[in-house]
Amino acid sequence: MTTASASAEEPRWLTDEEQRTWRAYMNAATLLEDHLDRQLQRDAGMPHVYYGLLVQLVEAPRRRMRMTELAMNAKITRSRLSHAIARLEKNGWVRREDCPSDKRGQFAVLTDAGHEVLSKAAPGHVDAVRQAFFDRLTSEQHKALGEAMRIIAEGLQPTDAGADLPWLR
Repeated sequence: MTTASASAEEPRWLTDEEQRTWRAYMNAATLLEDHLDRQLQRDAGMPHVYYGLLVQLVEAPRRRMRMTELAMNAKITRSRLSHAIARLEKNGWVRREDCPSDKRGQFAVLTDAGHEVLSKAAPGHVDAVRQAFFDRLTSEQHKALGEAMRIIAEGLQPTDAGADLPWLR
């Protein structure tokens, strides 16, 4: 085996500093998601992912969005979205409507009850986000973190037709 082929097969192991950064990120992301999930379950009776779906709908024109677009924006699989929408429908917070231009397509529509529960949940949620995230960082740190996360997200969303992304599964 040549040196070039041997080095091509060798993994690029993380440095000690990279390992510390990676583990800190994983710990923080897991703890933050758990913190926000528990706060929303306690205060609004819904998991964080459902809150995010309601936010997407309240910001959409006429409080409605194609299911495929909602899955893409939420970065979740279509089956996870379908399950979440079924639960939100059961609560009376969302309803589905058929798409007139595409017989297979559907819209998720935020109901008045969904708008009301979101309005009641938002102040506590933003307070939890602020306390757990922004209040712990300087403005320079959260600006740098935001820029870094945008770069990472852009790199993980290939635009080629065969991309393996959650909302395409």
